[in-house]
Amino acid sequence: MAVLLGERRCGRQWAWLAACALVTTSCTSVSYPEAAIKASDQGDQKAAISFARKEVARFSTPDQCSRTTNRNCGTLALAYGALAEYQILAGDRAAGESTFGSAKGALEWMDREDRPSATAMVYRDVSEAFWKTGDRPRAIVVFNEGRAAGADGWLYMCSAAQAAGYGPEGPRAGS
Repeated sequence: MAVLLGERRCGRQWAWLAACALVTTSCTSVSYPEAAIKASDQGDQKAAISFARKEVARFSTPDQCSRTTNRNCGTLALAYGALAEYQILAGDRAAGESTFGSAKGALEWMDREDRPSATAMVYRDVSEAFWKTGDRPRAIVVFNEGRAAGADGWLYMCSAAQAAGYGPEGPRAGS
């Protein structure tokens, strides 16, 4: 009888440990965007690109973002924008430009009321990547494209905005 009780108690303990391990693993896992940012900040653009591609894959399915379903088109646009940024920072301008085009497509499928903020974030990230790699003229062009696309004030936080005569609040007097 004591052996049976001991086996039951041990079985419950294993079940409890397994449940705790599962909860701990799910709570401590890092999201793809967080992992990409961390990798990029550490200078590992290849890893950042890999993580960003995984995030794009999560939201680029027809049930997430398409002409008929715009459930996560904003998230997809942001994921594409981040991927484009990492590609540009890694020196693959052609891939970055292509991915930026995909981000613009996802922005078009978004709800109108959310589009200005997402547009600003995408264009800001891409503009800033060009700025950081030394292509200041392209950074300013991307900034101006973002303004024309209806981006909100977040866009004015990029380096190209100041170079083009804009501050965080928008155009400066005399600009």
